[in-house]
Amino acid sequence: MRTKVKARHAATAGALTLAIGIPAIALGAGTSQAQSATVINVSHTHVGYGDRVAVTGTTSPSAAGQQLELEYAQNGSAWRRLATTTAASNGSYRLRAKLYRSGFLRVATPAIATAATAGALTTASSGVPASVSQRGIVRSKLVVGSAPRNVLGSRPVGVDGRLLPQVPGRRVVLEAQSGRAWRTVAHARTRAGGRFALRFVPGGLGSERLRVRFAGDAASARTAAPSGLLTVYQPTVASWYSDGAGTACGFHAGLGVANKTLPCGTKVTFVYGGRRVTATVDDRGPFVAGRTWDLNQSTAAALGFGGVATVWSSR
Repeated sequence: MRTKVKARHAATAGALTLAIGIPAIALGAGTSQAQSATVINVSHTHVGYGDRVAVTGTTSPSAAGQQLELEYAQNGSAWRRLATTTAASNGSYRLRAKLYRSGFLRVATPAIATAATAGALTTASSGVPASVSQRGIVRSKLVVGSAPRNVLGSRPVGVDGRLLPQVPGRRVVLEAQSGRAWRTVAHARTRAGGRFALRFVPGGLGSERLRVRFAGDAASARTAAPSGLLTVYQPTVASWYSDGAGTACGFHAGLGVANKTLPCGTKVTFVYGGRRVTATVDDRGPFVAGRTWDLNQSTAAALGFGGVATVWSSR
């Protein structure tokens, strides 16, 4: 009787049937198991790190009441047990287990020698032959902070985190968004525990989003995680004024600021005395040498600013 293999497509986009991408060693195992009465169905081919997979199927009715094991192995490694159940009276079964690395899954009875490596079946004199090997792809997991990051001047930016599974020597990259495109600004290798430290010096002012990306390897699939909005500030000189009269831009912003060249409506973030305020350009000025900004009375009050002083600005 020819082996029946059912592989259900994952509901998420990009999911593949489990037969796709199985190395030649595993395909050879399926051929050697052509007389197996055990059918395996895996709920999803692609799962996140530590997510559960549900495995269902049938085996020979003569195996009713026998123990069945869900086993896992990486290519070339020994099989190990993930979960156990008992075959129902009609030979059906259901198993669930968490996956942390990409590898192969099969269902077998304890009578099958578990010393066999992935992709190779060792038949036994008793028990039901194991099912064909099916592949499960596990996405890696990035643990990284995503809070906003503020940098003064040309000081370096640090992004630390962990990549799971905890495998040392894996390459991770830090990327910054420019328009719709992402560019690599730093890269590093994971250390013990999957930890990594990324460092770079920003090249300009303003805000841009950061993310950490891992390209994937044999142990786990690629992944990316946001790591916050980066805003870079420079020191500039500001004064303040009362904008009770009309403004050059034709409108009054609640938190307004005057500048000689920035387009009306431009948002500018200021840092002063431990406070941070985002103001809108609504006027022209200041027309005094060495000064870049005129803060209106509301912006100055929100910053606790008075007179003429140096502020940190994002423009």
